[in-house]
Amino acid sequence: MGKSSKYPSYSGGTINVNGSTKANTYKRGKNIISDYNMSDDERKAYDYAQKSYADSLSKINVFDNNTQKNLQSQLEAYTLNGQKMINSVYSPMLEDLKTDVASRFGNFDNSVFMDNLNAIETKRAESVSDLAQDVLAKRDELVNNELSQRYTYLNFLQDVQNQMNSNIMNYVSGSQSNSSAGNSYNAQAYAANQSSNSIGNYAKLGIGLAGTLTGFGTATSAVMDIIGKYSSKSK
Repeated sequence: MGKSSKYPSYSGGTINVNGSTKANTYKRGKNIISDYNMSDDERKAYDYAQKSYADSLSKINVFDNNTQKNLQSQLEAYTLNGQKMINSVYSPMLEDLKTDVASRFGNFDNSVFMDNLNAIETKRAESVSDLAQDVLAKRDELVNNELSQRYTYLNFLQDVQNQMNSNIMNYVSGSQSNSSAGNSYNAQAYAANQSSNSIGNYAKLGIGLAGTLTGFGTATSAVMDIIGKYSSKSK
């Protein structure tokens, strides 16, 4: 019988990019391990995304003093602009009323002036009330925009991590596929070698058996000759 070849050892797998190993799958003891090799820039981006996400998550709904001052400043600017718009509408109306009444009556102590003045002031008051409602709505809008930007930033940081993790898994999966292909090739080569050895052993066995049968035939022929000679003498 021929000597059996040793079963092939575990074959690892690697993925190289521009001559550098990005992912590697290998056997350590009884464990199969897959590693991904980050570049310095990848590590900086990954660490930054993780740290920034953790830092931002704990205070996403908390507005510090600077944020509150910024929102208040925007709200005051919005309020002031609304007041200017109201004054730009009603101040000319009051001046026109005064001019008209003065030219017609010589003074403002009359019902025409007072009636028109009250109508203008009523409209002004309504506009101021509308502005107050708009200011409240603007405050909610500013708060929601701030929160939306923060959540968008958090999603961006999470997307960065998820994309990098996905890239890592793709590279690792590639190295594992290479490892599987190598092991499959080794197993097939081993099986082919074993098959070849078996055929050779069977061939040798056939040759040996044929020789044995030939020898057995020769011995049988000699015995038959002796028996024939003995029978002739007996007659």
